[in-house]
Amino acid sequence: MPAEQGTNQSVERAVSVLRALGTGSPERRVSDIAADAGLGPSTTSRLLATLEQLDLVERNPSSGLYRLGLGTLPLATMALNSHPVHRASRMVLQSLAARTELGANVAVLRGAELFFITNFEGVRAPKAYTQAGQAAPLHATAMGKCLVSRLTAKERRALLGPKLEALTEYTVTSHEDLDEVCDTVRRVGYAVEAQERALGRSSLAAPVLDSRGAVVAAISLWGPASVLGGLTAAGKPGPREAELAGQVIEAADAVSQALGAS
Repeated sequence: MPAEQGTNQSVERAVSVLRALGTGSPERRVSDIAADAGLGPSTTSRLLATLEQLDLVERNPSSGLYRLGLGTLPLATMALNSHPVHRASRMVLQSLAARTELGANVAVLRGAELFFITNFEGVRAPKAYTQAGQAAPLHATAMGKCLVSRLTAKERRALLGPKLEALTEYTVTSHEDLDEVCDTVRRVGYAVEAQERALGRSSLAAPVLDSRGAVVAAISLWGPASVLGGLTAAGKPGPREAELAGQVIEAADAVSQALGAS
């Protein structure tokens, strides 16, 4: 048992180092990695040396800074390609982004956050960058609202905690307001994020269902608030809301059918 505990602890520490390298700047100092991983500098240095030998970490010979190694890429690619939602949504998202010229994302629920697994950018999306692997708050995103829309009010409070953080002046910060939003999502079939996570950016999202009828993911269209027609809230359509909502619902339905939903 002691040997097993020691092995588990080593694995946990190595994973914490890899996760620390996956946040913040692309290249990081040992001291910063140690601080984020909650480890001592000497322990972190030893772990980095081992991970470097395994091609999971790389060290810049000029700066001495560390970054994730290319050895993590096959693992990440295999995990992504084996995920049923990714397989079912990839072509649908690519077509949706090209057709609307906006950004198209799919995310799943992981803990108390949403987790992006696939994204494509149309020409009118603010900029091209990879969101896959990133997390975002549930209460301040259209996809997050979809993911929690079929939970009971008690379940949502248990998942999100008592306080909903205000990311902008438009963020929903009370559970009572979020309850109303989720009621609207169930009624109209989609959710709206109107500059709630970041000023100047809005999105629409629809839930993806599996063969049991459970919400397993959400698909969104996002872009500059001005391009999306000044979305305000679900049930108060802006100029383009009905058109875009129809397209994102259609895309979510296509993925749901691929996952076995009736």
